[in-house]
Amino acid sequence: MDLTSGNLYWPQQTTPQSYPTLEDSLGCDVAILGGGITGALAAHYLSEAGIEAVVVEKRNIAKGSTSASTALLQYEIDTHLTDLKEKVGEANAIRAYQLCLDAIEKMEDLTHTIGSSCGFERKKSVYLASKKKDVKTMYEEFEARKEMGIDLEFLDGARLKEEFKLEYPAALLSQVAAQVDPFALAHCLLSRASKKGVRVFENTEIDSYENDDLKKKKFLEGLSTSEPIELTTANGLTVTAKRVIFATGYESQNYLSQKVVDLNSSYALVSQPLPETRLEPYLVWETARPYLYMRTTSDGRILVGGEDVPFRNPKARDALLKRKINKLQKRFLELYPEIPLEAAYTWTGTFGETKDGLPFIGKTPEYPNAYFALGYGGNGITYSLIAAELIRDALLGRENPDAAIFGFGRY
Repeated sequence: MDLTSGNLYWPQQTTPQSYPTLEDSLGCDVAILGGGITGALAAHYLSEAGIEAVVVEKRNIAKGSTSASTALLQYEIDTHLTDLKEKVGEANAIRAYQLCLDAIEKMEDLTHTIGSSCGFERKKSVYLASKKKDVKTMYEEFEARKEMGIDLEFLDGARLKEEFKLEYPAALLSQVAAQVDPFALAHCLLSRASKKGVRVFENTEIDSYENDDLKKKKFLEGLSTSEPIELTTANGLTVTAKRVIFATGYESQNYLSQKVVDLNSSYALVSQPLPETRLEPYLVWETARPYLYMRTTSDGRILVGGEDVPFRNPKARDALLKRKINKLQKRFLELYPEIPLEAAYTWTGTFGETKDGLPFIGKTPEYPNAYFALGYGGNGITYSLIAAELIRDALLGRENPDAAIFGFGRY
């Protein structure tokens, strides 16, 4: 699938390391399919745990959805905590929010470990009530988050106007949020992992996955499924692995019979460099769905995204790019009329959403020896970190009680 198009910002900020194409068949303990941020995080966690791994990416490293990510790192899930409690139960909902909070802390620790910030910066998050009717729901959400110990404030319209110069009826101001350069982070993680023994191959497409009926039958009967998996590339080479991790993002639905994701097209722009603005310390988004969201970049630009529509095909998605960028510019100028926003980079990409806003992580009966790391939703990068930890624990034989929250059997 053609996941992105346009003039992408992140790949032009980093000189990427190149990796070879697979030229000989090989064997390994774990094969990671996908070399974006999800595969890179998995490779990092496995290498730190001493697990032999191979990464296979059909494009250049991080040139799929990772290159189009707007990389807002938030604990705030697209599904409100109050609604998530109804969908998955109170304990699981609170735990999911806590894991996202923890993931931001761990992401900062990761940048210290790899010795590069990769554009990581701590921010606050301003969540705007788009309409008056949203205020009651927002206050209920505020109380639910405060009850679980999250550090945030409820801002009424008067305070929002006085302190932020924004004409909205209310907002939530969260103290914990961050941003990052996802392309640089993926490359830094894989560079470190490769130095610790992970073999990385790009421009290597897996054409078939051995998944015979006997293995599936054994899995369903609770019997051993220790036979190795044979992955075959488009040019006939094989990667034989004891386990496989699918870090194939929004293309993963092609492997699954269960429908787990709805695909959408999103649009984004990055401005020319600007003097410091009042947006600088914050990530900004809103209750309207689809929502407008904004952040800055390390080199003084403003990133604006949104205007999502259901995905039909790449051609239809791309045809809307100019119109959607114009709408994003117009909406931004309604909020910040004093900031001369001139777009320097514009792009569109495909992303996925789930019914409850949570990712899918773990095993499915269709692939007995495989794990899926599907960080769908607005928290894709933090979800990918959670997935990397959960899958590492599973491979090491450690029981992790959080695994059930994101499992395929939850609905």
